[in-house]
Amino acid sequence: MPKHLEQQRYMCALGAMQTVVAIPHAVPILHSGPGCGNMTSGFFERSRGYSGGNTAPCTNFTEADVVFGGERKLAALIRNSYKVLKSDLQVVLPGCTSAIVGDDVSRVVKEFADEGKPIVFADTPGFQYSNYEAHSEIVKAVIQQYVERFAPAKTAQKKKRVNLFASIPYQDPFWKGNLQELKRLIEMSGFGLEANVLFGPLSRGVEEWQTIPEAAFNILVSPWFGLSIVQYLEERYRQPFYHFPYLPIGGNETTRFLWGIAGFAADQGLELDDSRIEAFIRQEERAFYEEIDNLATFLLEFRYGLPAWMHILHDASYVLGMTAFLLNEVGLVPRELFITDNTPEPFHDTIRKTAAGFSAKRTINITFHNDAGLAQAEIAAAHHEGRGLIIGSGWDKDLARKKGCDFLSAALPSPYRLVMTTGYAGYRGGLRLIEDIYNTALATYR
Repeated sequence: MPKHLEQQRYMCALGAMQTVVAIPHAVPILHSGPGCGNMTSGFFERSRGYSGGNTAPCTNFTEADVVFGGERKLAALIRNSYKVLKSDLQVVLPGCTSAIVGDDVSRVVKEFADEGKPIVFADTPGFQYSNYEAHSEIVKAVIQQYVERFAPAKTAQKKKRVNLFASIPYQDPFWKGNLQELKRLIEMSGFGLEANVLFGPLSRGVEEWQTIPEAAFNILVSPWFGLSIVQYLEERYRQPFYHFPYLPIGGNETTRFLWGIAGFAADQGLELDDSRIEAFIRQEERAFYEEIDNLATFLLEFRYGLPAWMHILHDASYVLGMTAFLLNEVGLVPRELFITDNTPEPFHDTIRKTAAGFSAKRTINITFHNDAGLAQAEIAAAHHEGRGLIIGSGWDKDLARKKGCDFLSAALPSPYRLVMTTGYAGYRGGLRLIEDIYNTALATYR
C-alpha cells in the first residue's frame, strides 16, 4: 500500500454523507471540521440534494473542541437543525477529529432518539474506511436505528416486493439513470415485482425505507460494495439475495440479469409466467439489436477511423460491466484495465475469474490500483497499434490527449461532463454508452 495516493477517485468514510443526501428529505449532520464538508462538496459537485454539500449542518470542530470535547456543541446543532430544516430523517456522521478525541456521539444521538426523533448515528471517521464501505455502514445504521423503530409492527413479507441495491449515489455519476432503468426492467419484465430503490427521485423516501423488512428477497448489483447490506438483511429478516456481480450493460448481460432474477424468484416460491418474461425480453432485445444492426453500416464506413481497443479506469462494477459489453457486443478489445475503488483483497480473485469468463479467446488484464497515478504510468508506457479509447475520470483527459486516444469521462471526478439522469445500465444504457463513445470519436473530425 503506497503512503501517498495520486489522483484518488474515491473519498474517505465521511464522503458517504452523499448516501444520506440521496434519501429524499434526509439530512446529514456532520460532527467534523468545516473542511470535511467542503472537500466532499467539491469532489462530488452538483450534489446538493435536500441538504447536502455546503448546506449540510456541521459542528465546525475547532481546537477548543479538541481540548474540551464537542458533545454539547453537537447537541445544540442537532436541536437547532430541527428548527431550521423540516426533515424526515437525520443521520449524524462523526469525522476523524471527533472520533480521535473520543466524543460519545452515539450517546448524544440516543438522547434525541429517546424523544422520538427520527435520528441515526453512523460510525464514519474518515480514517476507518472508504466511502464505498461507509455507504454500507450508513445503510445498515438507518435500517437498525430507524427502520426497526418506525416500520409497522409485525409486518408480513410480501412475495412481490424486493429491495434493490446497486449504484452508490453520487460516487457513481450515473446512479439516478441506472436505478431508474434497473427498476423499470425489474417491474416491467413480467415478474410482477415491485422494487424499492431507496434513493433518488423514484424513492418514496423514509416511507419506502420502512417497507424494507417486507421484501421477499433482495437484489444486489455489485462485485463487492453493498454485500454486507444484503448479508445483514439475510441474517436479520431471513431475506435471501440475488447477486449479479457487475452492472449489466447491453443485450447479452441484461438478458442474463433478468433471467437470473427469474430463476432466483422461482426458487423462492414465486409463481412466474415465463411466457410474459420471454415476451418482454424479446421486445427489449428486438429494439436493442435493431440499433446495433443499424450501427453496422456506420462502423463499416468509418472502420479505419474509430477506436479498436480501450483502457478503462473505474470501479470494479464498471470495469467488468463495460468490458463484457464492449468486447462481446461492440468489438472493442480491452487492453490494460484498472480498478481504482480500493477493492478489498478478498474479492480480487473472484473479480479476475469473472472477467476471465467474458472470453475464451482473449486474456483480460485487470490491475487493482487505488493509486490512479500508477495506473496512468502503466498506460503511458503501453503501446498498441491502431486508435484507442480511454474511459476514465477527468484526471485522464490529458493522458488521452498525449497518447492520441479518444476519451470518455465516465468516473469521478468528472469536471468535463454534466450528468443528470443518464445511465449505462440495461439495454437502453448500452445504446447510450455506444453513442457516447462514437460521438467522442466523431467530434475529432473537422
